[in-house]
This record gives sequence, structure tokens and C-alpha cells, in this order.
Amino acid sequence: MLTLMKTKTFQSKSYCFGKNHLIANSSNREGARVIWSYIDRVLGQPSLIRESSRGKYPWSKWLTFKGLKSLFGNKEVQAAMKDGKGFGNVILHPALHKRIQHLAAATANTKFHQAPFRNMLFYGPPGTGKTMAAKELAMQSGLDYALMTGGDVAPLGSQAVTKIHELFNWAGKSKKGLLLFIDEADAFLCERNSNVMSESQRSALNALLYRTGDQSKDIVLVLATNRPSDLDSAVADRLDEVLEFPLPGEDERVKLLHLYLDKYIAQAGTPKSWKSGLWNRQEKIEIRNITNDVITEAARKMEGFSGREIAKTMASVQGAVYGSKNSVLDADLFREVIDYKVAEHQQRRKIATEGSA
Repeated sequence: MLTLMKTKTFQSKSYCFGKNHLIANSSNREGARVIWSYIDRVLGQPSLIRESSRGKYPWSKWLTFKGLKSLFGNKEVQAAMKDGKGFGNVILHPALHKRIQHLAAATANTKFHQAPFRNMLFYGPPGTGKTMAAKELAMQSGLDYALMTGGDVAPLGSQAVTKIHELFNWAGKSKKGLLLFIDEADAFLCERNSNVMSESQRSALNALLYRTGDQSKDIVLVLATNRPSDLDSAVADRLDEVLEFPLPGEDERVKLLHLYLDKYIAQAGTPKSWKSGLWNRQEKIEIRNITNDVITEAARKMEGFSGREIAKTMASVQGAVYGSKNSVLDADLFREVIDYKVAEHQQRRKIATEGSA
């Protein structure tokens, strides 16, 4: 009887200890969650940002090799700027390319002299290199960059104004200066008299106008749209430089085909790390009879293609190669895929035209 009572007492104490332990763990987790929520709100990257060269937190750059490298300067970029190159995968019309390089140099000099930055508008069809050009412009100017899209603002509703202010507060803390790129800018910066604009969207627009009323020494604002006429007149008044990004001409299409032929075909099967080499290695593709004449012929057929469409087309060429028995790309298979994608492109344009009629 005494033994049974001791056993029950011990079990009761164990239960109490276990319960208290669970309560303590739960409190610790909740406390940690509150602390990290506060840190994220004060120091973290705003939720509107989809991509940025800055880390999520101020100390993030110390935790990556890329971040440490940036602290000592990017020698490749500096060398590229000296010889007039260094635009990465961006293939643009020579006149546009030259103008962006001039803007990059001017922005770098503006930063050096601590003068106000100039805001910009990039407009043109989708897939013509606006986002990539903005990132390269920031890199060549020595600035951080952050990318967002206007379509993410409307779903925020009444929180949109708060998020816009958080965004600009965060952007202004960059020690390098920051290029803020807003894609699909017309999605929330359209004419305020528009019947489709909600009250929360109008408030978000007014918040952005308030934050950009004076020229900034911290932020370069770059808006991108394929419908520049839809932008509110007050927004247009904030812009100092306007650049058109047209569809690539034949010479640019030839260069893009060479670029993506190298990326998706010539370099395919080459392991980029020991992990990819051991576990996910693709078979090397053999290239036969893909001459400059074959590339030029394809470029002529692809009139009206954007740079993004050309990249996707070459990805389809890679898929066709790996879908065959042998990993070989010859002129016949290349022409077959190009002709198919050209027909598909024309069909899409026809559907779009009929839909807008």
C-alpha cells in the first residue's frame, strides 16, 4: 500500500514537471517569435521586395562569399567598365546600350559628388531586357538594387501605404545608395482619375508621390512598363530620363541566339559544382553544322521575338536534344525547333489580336 502511494506521488510530480517544462518551452518559442518578428520589422527586407543585392538583414553580407567579395569591390565589373563592356547577358540596340552606359557613369559620378540622383522610366514590350539592364546599371554605378512589381501593391489593401513607407525607409538606409526598380509600374501608378483604381491604390500612389516629391541622394527610382501612357501625370513628372526598350533587331537576335546557344547547348552537361557533377550531371551535347549562316537564318525567321522568347526557344532546343536518342544538335533538328516556335509565336499573336478586337 505504501509502495503504491509513493508510486502515485512520483507519477504526479513527474506529470507536473513535464507540464511545467512544456509551458516553459512554449513561452520560450513565443518569446523568440516575438523577438524575431520585431527584428524582421525593424531591420528586415520589406515584403514588397522580390529580389535585392542587399542581404535580408544588415549582417547578411558577412555570411556569404558574394557579400564579402562586394566589400572589396568587384574587379571584373571595374575592368569591364574600362573597356566599355560588362553588360552581362543584356543584348540591346547599340544606341540604347551606349545610353545606359552613359547613365551608369553619370549615376556613379553623381554618387561621388553627393548630388541628387535622377529617376528613370524604362518602357517597351515584355522580355526586352528592362529588369536585367536595371540590375547591370546599378552594378556599374556601384549601387545596391532592389526589385519589386506594381502588381503586388493592390492585394495589400489598406496596408499598402504602410508597406510603401517601410520600403522607402529601408531603401534610404543603403550605404551605397539603392536603385529601386518597380516593374509593371502602371499596375498601381496609373492615372488617379481611372475608374478601376481603388481607394487603397490611390492612397498607395499618393504615398509614393509623397516620398519622391524631392530629388533623393539615396535612391534612384526606375519604373518599368509596357504602357507608359497609363502612368499618372504626377508620376511622369518625377522622371528625368525616359528610355525605350524595343524588340531586338536582326543583329541583336543573332547575338542572343549565339549567347543562348552557348548557355543551353555548348555548356550543357558541364558540372558547375562537385554536387551537380556527382548527382545531376547532364550528358554533354555534341553540336554539328550549326554555322553562322544557320544562326542568321533563324534570326531572320524570329522577327518580333523578344529576348526572353529567344531564351525560351533555345531552352526548347535543349529539351529536343535530350528528348532524342543521342545528345546531338544538328542543323536539321535546330531548324525544326525554330520553325515550330516561330509558328507558335505567330499563333499567339493572332490570338492576342483577336482577343483585343
